[in-house]
Amino acid sequence: MAPTLTPQPPTPPPVALLKPGTSYADAWQRCLTVAPEAFREQAAGNLWAGVWRPDGRTLPATTPVDGTPIAGAPRLDGDTAQQAVRAALDQHRAWRHIPLPERRARVAATLDALAEHRELLALLLVWEIGKPWRLALADVDRAIDGVRWYVDGIEPMLAGRAPLDGPVSNIASWNYPMSVLVHAALVQALAGNAVIAKTPTDGGVACLTLAAALAAREGVPLTLVGGSGRELNQALVRAPEIGCVSFVGGRDTGATVATAVADLGKRHILEQEGLNTWGIWDFSDWAALTAVVPRLFDYGKQRCTAYPRFVVQRSLFDAFLAAYLPAVRAVRVGHPLAVADPADPLPELDFGPLINAAKAKELTDQVAEAVDRGAVPLYRGRPDEARFLPGQDTSAYVHPVTLLGPPPSSPLHHAEPFGPVDTIVLVDTEAELLAAMNASNGALVATLATDDRATYDRLAPQIRAFKTGHGVPRSRGDRDELFGGFGASWRGAFVGGELLVRSVTRGPAGERLPGNFPEYQLMP
Repeated sequence: MAPTLTPQPPTPPPVALLKPGTSYADAWQRCLTVAPEAFREQAAGNLWAGVWRPDGRTLPATTPVDGTPIAGAPRLDGDTAQQAVRAALDQHRAWRHIPLPERRARVAATLDALAEHRELLALLLVWEIGKPWRLALADVDRAIDGVRWYVDGIEPMLAGRAPLDGPVSNIASWNYPMSVLVHAALVQALAGNAVIAKTPTDGGVACLTLAAALAAREGVPLTLVGGSGRELNQALVRAPEIGCVSFVGGRDTGATVATAVADLGKRHILEQEGLNTWGIWDFSDWAALTAVVPRLFDYGKQRCTAYPRFVVQRSLFDAFLAAYLPAVRAVRVGHPLAVADPADPLPELDFGPLINAAKAKELTDQVAEAVDRGAVPLYRGRPDEARFLPGQDTSAYVHPVTLLGPPPSSPLHHAEPFGPVDTIVLVDTEAELLAAMNASNGALVATLATDDRATYDRLAPQIRAFKTGHGVPRSRGDRDELFGGFGASWRGAFVGGELLVRSVTRGPAGERLPGNFPEYQLMP
């Protein structure tokens, strides 16, 4: 008689846990150890007049990763910010006379210190703005490597040039604290300017505080202040002491800054959002498209060079979907520090949470509204529970969504979603293709995927983007790659390579700076 086999219960999936040594409390304690002058037990300080100060009202904050309480930005009032700006002018007047070899040495020493604390800076980015580990490290490394390029080659860029008459004021969005904000600030200082940076309200407090502390120790004249844009606008944009305003953010706030700098005749670099588009016309290399789609979801498309819109030739729509859908299903979303075993490496993810639960709800509501008004949902991602901690707060997470035909009344039709939502527009003629690719009156990047080089060469100049790729994505770039935007996506001087240095220094009398200005004007 054959033995009876007892069915075995299925093996439960492994329960994810937080990678040991990566908690926010661990990261904060390391900050207290590395830079006790800048951090207190529960809050970070503001840096002005060369001194870390406990001034400012710190609002409660939580990480988008799982709702853990974290330190918020210490918010200064307008009067105190004005004092900080006046102190920065004093620093500027002294720093501009420091010989270039000494400035190079201090900035280089700052880069060495940033490299020493690379992993702590990246861990802070994970907790504060939800970057996956791979992308957080890349943000830190890009800042360090980019500034080193300037340190090594700054002499010819500064030939015949002088620092500005006042410090450079930096107001940047939260998504790239190191490779955009810290990178720009250190190059501006290398060029002979004192630098003021505003801590973004939505995230990056501890990371920026640590970076500023390391720079200040080396004698780099950096001011770091937190506060609401409305309260600090008078000090950081309109104050007569400010020599140049560098802004990275959305069009609404950017328009306010643009009006102020135009009225005052200030130098300015205003990088604003635009709807970057990927056109498909007479195209057949579908394997290449499948390979690139997951990369386009890096950091949940929370970046100025993300591609949230595909403009597709109608006759190719079935082939496009066959290539696109398997790729979007492969996108990996989860808690950036959740592992199945303590010995496992940190997970390889395409993105984690959005910047906060409010943004996640706004985007989810926009998707629902677009569908109610006629958009066709082609794909909705679902969470993989193994990538999250048991019972964690997931209110800031939005999984990939793809919509066909967003209605003209929807923000998803004409504006950048700044989240993992793709929209598809079908077209029948080249004129329709160009109109759909130019929907937002200017963009930073675009791509046209077509098999015929002659078609690309004919159509690409009509796409209103600063950089256009032939079947490949374009990025912001750094080092010697120029960057700017068309139309409403940019105002002021272009940057990158020598142009970044030229934008924050004075050259020969009558010099014209390349860029988007109301008129092609002389810059003071």
